Amino acid sequence: MAYDADDTRRRIFEAATAEFARYGLAGARVARIAEEAQANKQAIYLYFGSKEKLFAAVVRAKLEEISCTVTIDPDAIAESVGQMFDWYREHPELIRLLLWEALEAGDCFIGEAERRETFRDKVRLLTDSGMVPASDHPSCVRAGQDLLFTLMGLIAWNFAVPGMCRAVLDEDDEQAAYARRRQYVIDTARLLTTARLRTPDRRESQAAAGG
Repeated sequence: MAYDADDTRRRIFEAATAEFARYGLAGARVARIAEEAQANKQAIYLYFGSKEKLFAAVVRAKLEEISCTVTIDPDAIAESVGQMFDWYREHPELIRLLLWEALEAGDCFIGEAERRETFRDKVRLLTDSGMVPASDHPSCVRAGQDLLFTLMGLIAWNFAVPGMCRAVLDEDDEQAAYARRRQYVIDTARLLTTARLRTPDRRESQAAAGG
């Protein structure tokens, strides 16, 4: 059988994703990745360069995957939040990878410039939709950033600390607990995004009028 380089890369990538999610960058072992992928260590170094570069490639790919799979629809934020909740539940490895990155990378986040631009685009979607004041004023931009980050936190915390989640929800039926949390997160997102924030100009004009 002819050697399939693309299939080898895929197997390495899948094995690396599981390994890094479980052990982090420092705890991951190239030998275990190679064994799980049914590849040799030399192939890993050939295709990815180093363990650190392989970790970076995995994180970037998982972030791109969720970005391409689940998009924020400004006209249906609550539904988008529900879809994102479902995605994280089906792919818990992304939260684990980001937690390991935060613990091990310190202030040096992988692809930080690209991430910033991606989130700026999402904030622009929120401001263009009218959920937050559409203005170049810094406080309007900050309102969009705060809204986006709050929505992300509402979703991600359910999967970042599963033990704490079980303890707080205190329910034997895990499916029911997740269904309840999902609905609560959706309802909270709907409340947050239906609130209208006043623009700085309006506040200033009200203050000048004595209002």
